[in-house]
Amino acid sequence: MSNEAQFDAALDLLRRLSPLSVSKNLDAITALVPDLTEDLLSSVDQPLTSARDKKTGRDYLLCDYNRDGDSYRSPWSNEFDPALDDATYPSDRVRKMEVEANEAFEVYRQMYYEGGIGSVYLWDLDDGFAGVVLLKKSVGKEAGWDSIHVFEVDERRGGARTCHYKLTSTVILHLGRESEAVGSLNLAGSMTRQVEADLVAESVGALGKDGGHVCNAGRLVEDMEGKMRNLLQEVYFGKAKDIVGDLRSVAPLTGVNRDRQAQRDVISSMGGK
Repeated sequence: MSNEAQFDAALDLLRRLSPLSVSKNLDAITALVPDLTEDLLSSVDQPLTSARDKKTGRDYLLCDYNRDGDSYRSPWSNEFDPALDDATYPSDRVRKMEVEANEAFEVYRQMYYEGGIGSVYLWDLDDGFAGVVLLKKSVGKEAGWDSIHVFEVDERRGGARTCHYKLTSTVILHLGRESEAVGSLNLAGSMTRQVEADLVAESVGALGKDGGHVCNAGRLVEDMEGKMRNLLQEVYFGKAKDIVGDLRSVAPLTGVNRDRQAQRDVISSMGGK
């Protein structure tokens, strides 16, 4: 089997397994086929993990976009841990935007998540720059939300002030409940959506047009997260609730049957009149 066929087969397999075990499954697949390691790590979204910046004492999230070998760069101090001699850093311009974006999304995180951890990483491209916005909120082992928003900004595509933005968002969500009435219940899944837009980069704050880029990226992420939350609530969990309700009754069946019979009696008596 060719490397391309093995890669497609690995992605197909990972899509059918629980998102909560994706790290474990990735380790197993890469142990069998080590040549796929880099491609899989850069293509498969995993539940986010965190580390603490030793210099600032602030937590930050880890992903493939702030990784260099076995080291990860903190958005707060711009330093790798463990330290690297030949690490790659964003340019001064992009680093200033990264600092501004982290401050903006700290406010966003506090408003929408009321806790959790957030991190933003930016890097240079030939035609502009790109970045990733990471947000994580956990409630013990019972629930967790991980959102990964990767965006690209093409500054050469469009007019003098208009730039092309492309956003790819992934949400990994899991809910668990264990009680005598319900037993053990675990719901987990991931969703990916993409959007492209041509937006005007207005001059905002001390960064000027670059501040406008931060605002545009923030609006795109905010709108996408709102749409994905609504979709999860109304479609995915609404459908799951209907299916579980049809398959399993928490209340005693005798009481359910008695209520149904009373309902039928009322409907029959109304029909007779």
